[in-house]
Amino acid sequence: MTVLKYGIRRPLARYVRENPPYEVRSSHIQGQGVFAIRPIRKGTRVIEYVGDIIDSDEEDRRYDDAYMDRHHTFLFRLDEDHTIDAAVGGNDAMFINHSCEPNCEALDDDGRIFIFAKRSIRPGEELTYDYQFDVDPPITRSDVLRYPCFCGTDTCRGTILNVSQRKLASLKLWPRERIFKAVAAKKKRRR
Repeated sequence: MTVLKYGIRRPLARYVRENPPYEVRSSHIQGQGVFAIRPIRKGTRVIEYVGDIIDSDEEDRRYDDAYMDRHHTFLFRLDEDHTIDAAVGGNDAMFINHSCEPNCEALDDDGRIFIFAKRSIRPGEELTYDYQFDVDPPITRSDVLRYPCFCGTDTCRGTILNVSQRKLASLKLWPRERIFKAVAAKKKRRR
């Protein structure tokens, strides 16, 4: 399929890269976010998540969670041994924030990660997907507090971790308001 623009026939994928349906700006969820600037139909491939592909050792060298004030990376795990680090050679996809009720999803296509619209998205809406972040088991209370979610949706689980509400309840951290209070208390203690 091609698109005619200024009398030049171009492949659709190139047209989308040159005229993306989104822009990056400040987000109420976290730092920068990606927002639709025109309608995006359900099933549309919005962007590819790109960056430096690194192994687990390099990932640990670049990002040691134990020494970070708070978790903040642009990593996307491909498999047990490979991760995309969008902080090096990445694009706007690294600014797509997490949500517990996302309007996009990340799909693996033979080792390449593409962000697709899960539903129709209106102009002005922030693009989000569920990070489903994994940590080494067992998941602890401090893990949940280290990886908070601030999406603010009705079903927010309070963390970007891939963890069930049952597990959160067993850690005595549900409902989400408790998580937010615990994160705020932790920040206050650091000062």
